[in-house]
Amino acid sequence: QVRLVQSGGGLVEPGGSLRLSCAASGRTFSIFAMGWFRQAPGKEREFVAGISRSGTGTYYADSAKGRFTISRDNAKNTVYLQMNSLKPEDTAVYYCAGGPSVADIRASRYDYWGQGTQVTVSS
Repeated sequence: QVRLVQSGGGLVEPGGSLRLSCAASGRTFSIFAMGWFRQAPGKEREFVAGISRSGTGTYYADSAKGRFTISRDNAKNTVYLQMNSLKPEDTAVYYCAGGPSVADIRASRYDYWGQGTQVTVSS
């Protein structure tokens, strides 16, 4: 079993930055690709970014490209999402996820989920 515990998030003004962290415990972290998803009120959960097991491959939704950066530190069993130039439309609950052998945009491919953290972008 794998447990994912998220930290970070909160309220930020438009144009600001936040960093989300997701720490894993349990099975060997490096065997999983990891992803970040988000869900806004009344909307379906959507893929934001993914990263390969080694960290050498990263993948982004069009909405995140150029503004968000996903990274991982396998020695610390942690994956990060650095979010810059935040917009009001980025407001959502953000979830980290793990499980597949390769990063995937489909939430159904992930077996393990963090508890979610609220990100609110507002002036």
